[in-house]
Amino acid sequence: MSKLSHVDSDNRPTMVDVSDKAVTDREACAQSIVRLPDEVLAAVSDKEISTKKGPVFATAIIAGVMAAKKTHELIPFCHPLGLNSCKIKIEVQGSDAIIECCCKVTHKTGVEMEALTGASVAALTVYDMLKALSHDIVISETKLISKSGGKRDFERDA
Repeated sequence: MSKLSHVDSDNRPTMVDVSDKAVTDREACAQSIVRLPDEVLAAVSDKEISTKKGPVFATAIIAGVMAAKKTHELIPFCHPLGLNSCKIKIEVQGSDAIIECCCKVTHKTGVEMEALTGASVAALTVYDMLKALSHDIVISETKLISKSGGKRDFERDA
């Protein structure tokens, strides 16, 4: 088994020292899936759901970007990163809202946690804004889709 990166030689939690790493262009994409029951799907019009709280998907995109930018404030050992880009798209496919968050940075450390955080918070925002219509909404999955630019690249098989 490989050594965990956030544990020191005395088995204590620690932030990874990236001072000797090279600055490279790094990118990561993550996805969250939100299952929408029929009563919520009925409210979808022109690729959006409008509620008294406002446009659901547009608001979720904004919340996801804000969260990605603050990942280091939420996850203890994440380095603060000035993101070069954070793009979130939400598409309804069947009964699922598919949320994809892609982040880019030029840095010594990757952005997979920022992409995962952005997708997760966008999914939570969808839930929050639609819970008045149904509590049967399910956030079913959040996963890393791809990452590049670090020690090893990753691409999830379809």
